[in-house]
Amino acid sequence: MKANDIMSLPAEARFSVSKATDMILTVSKVLVELSLQSFLSLQNRWSGFHQIHQLCQWTRTRTSRLVEHLWMEDWFFGHQFLNGANPTLIRRCTEIPPNMAVTEETVGASLGGGASLCQEMERGNMFLVDYRLLDTLTANTVNRKQNYLTAPLILLHLNARNQLLPIAIQLKQSPGESNPVFVPQDLEADWLTAKTFVRSADFADHELRSHFLHTHVMSELFAMATLRNFPMVHPLYKLLVPHFRFTLEIDALARQLLLSDGGSLKEYTAVGGAAALEFLRRASASLTYRDLCLPDDITGRGLDAIPGYYYRDDGLRLWEVIHRYVGGVVRYYYHSDDEVIRDSELQSWINEIIVFGRLGDEKKGFPKSFTSVLELTYFVTMVIFNASAQHAAVNDAQLDYFGWMPNAPVGLQCPPPACRGLCSERSLLDSFPDMNSTVHGLAAVYLLSKKPADFVPLGGSAEQHFTEAVPMEMAARFRNDLKRLSCDIRARNVGLKLPYVYLDPATVEDSVTR
Repeated sequence: MKANDIMSLPAEARFSVSKATDMILTVSKVLVELSLQSFLSLQNRWSGFHQIHQLCQWTRTRTSRLVEHLWMEDWFFGHQFLNGANPTLIRRCTEIPPNMAVTEETVGASLGGGASLCQEMERGNMFLVDYRLLDTLTANTVNRKQNYLTAPLILLHLNARNQLLPIAIQLKQSPGESNPVFVPQDLEADWLTAKTFVRSADFADHELRSHFLHTHVMSELFAMATLRNFPMVHPLYKLLVPHFRFTLEIDALARQLLLSDGGSLKEYTAVGGAAALEFLRRASASLTYRDLCLPDDITGRGLDAIPGYYYRDDGLRLWEVIHRYVGGVVRYYYHSDDEVIRDSELQSWINEIIVFGRLGDEKKGFPKSFTSVLELTYFVTMVIFNASAQHAAVNDAQLDYFGWMPNAPVGLQCPPPACRGLCSERSLLDSFPDMNSTVHGLAAVYLLSKKPADFVPLGGSAEQHFTEAVPMEMAARFRNDLKRLSCDIRARNVGLKLPYVYLDPATVEDSVTR
């Protein structure tokens, strides 16, 4: 969108009075809390983990308290790739990447049971996380101190107990003597330091790619095309516009308060400034239609069968509920594929999305026009899912998993270890971001995770713009389907040590508003 600040936005795209008031009160509350903690202006390093605990306790949730106790555990490190704040990067590993210096000998002690690496890959038990988009980025300077970013490769093994465990970490993309492959058998401090560099890389990837680009920016693109091409009486305007409520203003604020000069992301994180812009260019260039369509994304990453992947389980069921609702509405208004083809406003809508989103490359896989009811239904399902469910999955988990700073440092002030045996608790503490950087990071995730006072759940305004009886009946069925799914998820969560709550329809917001 072309908007220098929020005052440039039309009135219908602005926050309501209650939303604006809630934002002001929330910011004020956070700033009061931070000044009481007396950390906001301190550029000191940490004397020990007890000091980090003192700072982080004001943002604590039930889950973040568990994270503080579990963050060093290997099984929890693996768990986060499936059910943490960034569950979209892990994929099944069918062959070791040529730039990862891992052999049978490297990981033999971790596999156990006499199994070989090749055998475990054939059985579908090996998984890879690759942060290559971070490679060669120039990390930010924070408090006049150079920060460091790595682009790790992580190999994980699903063991007989269905635990996903890291068995090899290479912190840079290019193998070499100064880029060792760390394994669980290394000294505890070396292994923990390697995992911490991974967690810092995950914070950077999460905030810019899976959160800002895939949900905020894409929803903004869809919203702009909707407002520019559909009259208010068009059925797709009625279907889509509830899912763009407040999105334009929150994105304008994100650019102003997080990404621009003086913003928290630019000033206090390792991936801020020029690194953020270059990373977003790379992430945009690599974005595909499959990335935004959950069923295709899960299959493409080879994760249809891995157990305990609740983001997948809940997400696919929620996708199906949305798809069933969208399909019913679309079929009510479009009785044939020919009617889809002849709708000039619809074709103009998808054309603007492709042109202004720079999505025209054939390799990206986006449709450049709509030729069938099924194709249109799938695309609109993707739009609604990403504006609601996908945003909830990557946004609402932030305070839980990032609220304990060592589990997601906003930056690291020491270079990655170039050899084994030199790490210690002291060196890890020295690498953590300064106190004021930590405070700004925590304040940001606190604000983004807080449920707004005027929260509208998914489906809560589904019939708002329809007047015909049939679409209104479909909206009612949609809400009933969401309620049933919510009951199922809550029943499942009762038995989990770490409940996965982020795709419970009752907690999923209808649009990107924070």
